[in-house]
Amino acid sequence: MTSRRELLCDTAISVLAAEGGRGLTHRAVDRAAEVPEGTTKNYFPSRDALLRAAAQRMTELHAAAVARLRATTPAGISATQVSELYPALLRRAVAEDPTQFLAMVELYLEAVRRPGVREALGRMVVANAEAGARLHRAAGLPSGVRDAGLLDAYFLGVAVSLLALPAEALRAVGLDDPYALGLGLFHAAVPSSQPTPRPSAGPTSAPSPLPPSRNARQPLDLDDDQDDGHGGGRAAAGGACGR
Repeated sequence: MTSRRELLCDTAISVLAAEGGRGLTHRAVDRAAEVPEGTTKNYFPSRDALLRAAAQRMTELHAAAVARLRATTPAGISATQVSELYPALLRRAVAEDPTQFLAMVELYLEAVRRPGVREALGRMVVANAEAGARLHRAAGLPSGVRDAGLLDAYFLGVAVSLLALPAEALRAVGLDDPYALGLGLFHAAVPSSQPTPRPSAGPTSAPSPLPPSRNARQPLDLDDDQDDGHGGGRAAAGGACGR
């Protein structure tokens, strides 16, 4: 059962996503949570305390998703199955339920000036990277924490672009295929994950980390129980996000 404190923190995350950092006030959380005015301020006396609580709650949600990942990853998971997670996670983060991702972006901005928020996000990023490295190694890939952390950073930047830029700009710079982007992020960051190109009679050229176009395969569907209901699929991939 969700406690009053957890309810307020979850509501603060939703308000951050909907209204941005400047829209996060005690009264806004009270209204959205449908609690008496002054309730949020009783729990979190200052705006800084409210932001720190939201960041800590997001860290807890990610930790729960990572724990589920560890418990549900099959022993024989393949590199192909792992790679297919990332297009699905990107789709979820930007199209299906961007609430937690948008809130996390707002918290990243707040973390520049608020050490408490920075510390909470730091713990989340490290946990994501460690879980991502474990997932990749389970699939037989020689991946480390740095690779998973780099993948997390790639994912964050691409997801922000997909949410913030107009469709014509995304097409102009080749960011209009989320499926290809998700695979490309994985192959660009994780060693030995890129399939070996077939020999060609023509001149040799360096393969691009991004697939040229969407193929007929469908992204791997994630079970509902892998999602925490707050967009936690990014964390469930251990760094790809979430955030």
